[in-house]
Amino acid sequence: MIESLLPLAVFAFVSSITPGPNNIMLTSSGIMFGFVRSIPHMLGITVGFGVLLLICALGIGSLLLAVPSMQVILKLLGSGYLVYLAWKLRNMSFKADQNSNAQPLSFFGAALFQFANPKAWVMAITSASAFLPEVKPFWLSLTLYCLVFSLVGLPCVSVWAGAGSVLRRYLAQTLWQRVFCTVMVLLTLYTAIAMWF
Repeated sequence: MIESLLPLAVFAFVSSITPGPNNIMLTSSGIMFGFVRSIPHMLGITVGFGVLLLICALGIGSLLLAVPSMQVILKLLGSGYLVYLAWKLRNMSFKADQNSNAQPLSFFGAALFQFANPKAWVMAITSASAFLPEVKPFWLSLTLYCLVFSLVGLPCVSVWAGAGSVLRRYLAQTLWQRVFCTVMVLLTLYTAIAMWF
């Protein structure tokens, strides 16, 4: 059984730690709100993606993505949200008094975003088709599959929120805030465009 879980864990690590919409959003959240206030966002990603993994392992994800219009709808939702996020990031301020009305993404918002995130769909379908453990009964295989991905994925996404909270300390000067905001806006827009290729 370990032989089938190790490749899954490696795939989960590589796909979860690499840049994508979730990780860019978590970095921004870490900067704006700190690590602790970003925890619901991280947990929402983990739980939402776990549900997506289950759906794809049951074959429903492949059926949904077999319909070309569904792929377009997912890309529109995902890229639309990222463009909206880039718009909000353009004048991001890190001073607590100016950010008092701003709120981090909620647990449910982060969980729901997984269903509009094309990278999450690709990860879930790829892992379900290639790394689903060959364990009987099937429910045990599904449980191990979702559990391993979640246990590996949560620390990976936490790194991005942690990096953001560390960067927050070094962005006290207005010039560096503007430079960072510009970089984050460009990366977010790039991610929104890259979904279409």
